[in-house]
Amino acid sequence: MRLAPLFAALAISVSAPALADDHAEAPSLEDVLAMDARAQDAPRDRYRNPAETLGFFGVEPTMRVVEYGPGGGWYTRVLLPWIAPQGTYMAMQADTGAPEEGTPPWTQRFTTAASGWTGIPAEEIAAFETDEITEDMHGTVDRILVFRSLHGLLNNEAADTQLRAMRRLLADDGMVGVVQHRAPEDASYDDANGSRGYLRQADVIRLFAVHGFDLVAASEINANPDDPADWERGVWTLPPVLAGGDEDRERLMAIGESDRMTLLFRKAD
Repeated sequence: MRLAPLFAALAISVSAPALADDHAEAPSLEDVLAMDARAQDAPRDRYRNPAETLGFFGVEPTMRVVEYGPGGGWYTRVLLPWIAPQGTYMAMQADTGAPEEGTPPWTQRFTTAASGWTGIPAEEIAAFETDEITEDMHGTVDRILVFRSLHGLLNNEAADTQLRAMRRLLADDGMVGVVQHRAPEDASYDDANGSRGYLRQADVIRLFAVHGFDLVAASEINANPDDPADWERGVWTLPPVLAGGDEDRERLMAIGESDRMTLLFRKAD
């Protein structure tokens, strides 16, 4: 686990405020979204709306921001170059267990990949797994961002431990931003239990309430009314995965990516 970069970054953000005035070192979000390194990512901006989504979540580049479960790094390639110059970017993952012999731990694999994506040295990128959170990390995070991964936590029976860990990490005024594939409120259990990627918005709000969070606001920024959210192959039927290959490709491309809820939560008293 790369705890040293985490605490080094926290120290820098506190002891070197002059960095925030160095615009050469701190690209705007618009600049980041226009970077050549995002050429393959940018076509999906119309479905993922990164500027509007991060604005709704109240993310500022001077904050301490955790990206939960960064996966293939689509949002990492936005967040890391935007936040690292002035604030602190941290990647968080559930405990992956001991790696196979000869395989680097997830933290090392992620920081190496993120360095390749952004040019930021791997040793300056903070990444940790939930079981490695220490007490002095509690109450230090301004925002935790969870993009399209709640269904995976539920499917793996990890939602309870991960949401409790997130709550411990958040500062008193910290918040969690969630984007999640959305099932209709009247969807059947099979269509809304997470196994197909979709969850009902009311169920997500209840899940967070049980774990000590209040809903601050909900947005339709990432809504797609053309998605019926009842695909036999689940959300992966739609782009970008297109689980059925070329089957009905033209219609699926016209629908676009999934219908998504966008929710903001704060720690309940």
